[in-house]
Amino acid sequence: MSRRVNVIGVGMVKFQKPGASDDYNVMAAKAARTALEDAGVPYEDVEEAYAGYVYGDSTCGQRALYEVGLSGIPIVNVNNNCATGSTALYLARQAIEGGLAECVLALGFEQMEKGALASKFTDRTNPMDKHVGLMSDVQGFGDAPPTAQMFGGAGREYRWKYGTKRETFGKIAEKARKHASKNPYALFNQVLSLDEIMASPEVFDPLTRYQCCPPTCGAAAAVLCSEDYARRKGIQNPVWIAAQAMTTDVPSVFGEQSMIKMIGYDMTALAAKKVYQKAGLGPEDVKVVELHDCFTANELLTYEALGLCKEGEAEKFIWDEDNTYGGKYVTNPSGGLLSKGHPLGATGLAQCTELVWQLRGKADQRQVEGAKVALQHNLGLGGACVVTMYRRD
Repeated sequence: MSRRVNVIGVGMVKFQKPGASDDYNVMAAKAARTALEDAGVPYEDVEEAYAGYVYGDSTCGQRALYEVGLSGIPIVNVNNNCATGSTALYLARQAIEGGLAECVLALGFEQMEKGALASKFTDRTNPMDKHVGLMSDVQGFGDAPPTAQMFGGAGREYRWKYGTKRETFGKIAEKARKHASKNPYALFNQVLSLDEIMASPEVFDPLTRYQCCPPTCGAAAAVLCSEDYARRKGIQNPVWIAAQAMTTDVPSVFGEQSMIKMIGYDMTALAAKKVYQKAGLGPEDVKVVELHDCFTANELLTYEALGLCKEGEAEKFIWDEDNTYGGKYVTNPSGGLLSKGHPLGATGLAQCTELVWQLRGKADQRQVEGAKVALQHNLGLGGACVVTMYRRD
């Protein structure tokens, strides 16, 4: 029998543009201390730590946590592209659930550079070479940032398949800005109209500039514990992980000449199916969702992959405003990656932080009324997808 895993503490720093943030170790230590303070436990109680980041030298996790304490615990560094933060969470959850530890810290941080993502190692096989090769075969390789070409290509494939309007993708960015305007931790708090979003420079059809997440610096953390530990500490009615699944690429990713498949649609659908089966709950039981909106195209596709709407119905879902307050779900109340920002290693734990606040009823102006079940989706090309369901009784 596996053990219930509670999330008893969360914390994050305000996300910043590259060049405007503290160093990675300062941001990370602040997020970790905030999560520990939120949990009401000392660092000495933490038995293991999983530290996630994508851009940084080896053992940055140790350097960051040395700011918090020198306790001699195992510190494991994690890199799983944009799913890094939720991968650290996944490993921390496994340690508690498997009885290997009673209290574990998951930490994610990123100190990014300006501009589009780029490979740091050009003298060896690129781990994304199969993805790039498929894209070149399907649509060619242009001048736009590679990830924008990938996700934009998936959006274009969807648009051609269903006759979706370009403005439908823009509506997602409009929602993201509106939500972020109420989040003090978000990078972009300024509301934008649909007209402004559509008038911004085109990056790769159907994506305009304001439909692409920005390079961001930041950190977030979560403290996980067992039921026994929570009871000893007198922690009442904590948020807990009802189910979690991680998936990687499946044969359809490269076998169907589809940009939609290549950017992780089937990974997401498989992870969501596993989570719903394990939790004994479905998308209809969820009120609030933090999903991986690195580009508006991916948010639209993820609605369908998670089962929030049926395949081919995302456009109606968006224009009916079933993705925001007053609709069926509130997606990305934080503003998401599009407006809150996307520090790669921190994103998964920032999503976790927002959802824990939501389930505690402590999300201030962003609070989703009656939220008892929350869903998190974090995607990394190359590939990894983590879907997590949280509950509070």
